[in-house]
Amino acid sequence: MSNLIRKNYSELGEVKAPYVHSVKHSNTLYISGMTAFGTTAQHQGIAEQAEETFSQIRKIASVEGTDFSALIKVTIFITSFEEINELRKVLYRNYGDYLPASSLVEVSRLFSPDLSIEIEAIFGL
Repeated sequence: MSNLIRKNYSELGEVKAPYVHSVKHSNTLYISGMTAFGTTAQHQGIAEQAEETFSQIRKIASVEGTDFSALIKVTIFITSFEEINELRKVLYRNYGDYLPASSLVEVSRLFSPDLSIEIEAIFGL
């Protein structure tokens, strides 16, 4: 598949695992699960971590020439539903009028015990 473009973004830090930040295929941009790991939000609540994670996703989308108006689907992994109301506020604020298809899954933990949320995203280009 020669039309696949796998890419990391230096402004998001070095990837230290076997994945890339995004893969572009035809007119679709797939963004790997992003977290607040390594940022000041890492040790804060789910709302702050979600804002940081959406900021990273927005940076990737911008570099690739798109924005949240082209957001197709998100998959969100959280470690607890306790702060769901705070998370919903962040989601509405970031999506605006462009609500995507979405899955929200509670998991027992993410790769670092400080993390409360991980978000994957798919954009049209």
